[in-house]
Amino acid sequence: MKTSIHEAFDLGQSIWLDYISRDLIASGGLKSWIDKGVVGVTTNPSIFENAIAKTQDYDSEIASLSKEGKTSAEIYEILTLQEVGAAADILRPVYDSTNGKDGYVSLEVNPLIASDKDTTISEAKRLFALLNRPNVMIKIPATPEGIQALTECIASGVNVNSTLIFSQEQYINVAKAYIAGAKRAGKQVASVASVFVSRVDSAVDKLLAEKNNSDLQGCIAVDGIKLMYQEFKKLFAGEKFIQRALWASTGTKNKAYSDVKYVEDIIGANTVNTVPPVTLEAFVNHGKAALTLENDLDKAESDLKKLAALGIDIKAVCAKLLEDGLKSFNAAFESLMASIETKAKN
Repeated sequence: MKTSIHEAFDLGQSIWLDYISRDLIASGGLKSWIDKGVVGVTTNPSIFENAIAKTQDYDSEIASLSKEGKTSAEIYEILTLQEVGAAADILRPVYDSTNGKDGYVSLEVNPLIASDKDTTISEAKRLFALLNRPNVMIKIPATPEGIQALTECIASGVNVNSTLIFSQEQYINVAKAYIAGAKRAGKQVASVASVFVSRVDSAVDKLLAEKNNSDLQGCIAVDGIKLMYQEFKKLFAGEKFIQRALWASTGTKNKAYSDVKYVEDIIGANTVNTVPPVTLEAFVNHGKAALTLENDLDKAESDLKKLAALGIDIKAVCAKLLEDGLKSFNAAFESLMASIETKAKN
């Protein structure tokens, strides 16, 4: 049966699932999502923390790997590579049928090394080689060092998902870094630039409330995405190799807003939206697919000017969101390591 996910795909937007777990793979849940139109999967340290630390699905395997003398870091890597590899194999027919445009699964490098360019490059290459599948992407946070690492990885033919992008400037730097790497590679190397959406509204709405301004609440995140999409079109016009823009953090955090706001409002050609399961269920249930990403561009520009006039510095907000995003992934990673250690002892 055709769903709104299929309809978005027909309009040029690929919808990926922002979730992974052993149960999702073993139960046929991922296959079911693919049947509904999903064409990729993303993961992050928080998703793996929920899957491994907060369920008993992996306990026996953790115990047995520990008895073999594996460290917590080694156990983490074995489990994550296993799940990403299994998901990539399920998605391989999508990769083949879309000629390598979709069908990807993303795995993040250790977030604790986000400020170390050389270690990030070597880790990305190592993980990509270990997975040994054409339809995986290695996620690298878009810190200044991570953006430099992106160019080197792309030049080496490593597929990259550049993540934790918040500002327009950060996005432009990522896109240029991809173009430089792809030119050195001399071929299309799969990559997406993951721009986080709902977290921007969460941060800006609080600042607007302090200024008693409700007119701009719930607008700024989508406004920013619309203007970023215009940058995407300019940057890649005439380019032979394309890095698609991907919209991430698209679950609605504010219950006052539509539960499909960050899916319906940012559908455009040659983009990806990675969506958490609850939001995706809502989109299938009552969402509508239509080209919306280029609607009201004048309003988007005007809103951001009004925001600046109120004294809210969107660049500073985005810089803080990047810092907080890194801290959050670091905390999730460290918590997961501690949980594996505890489970290994039991």
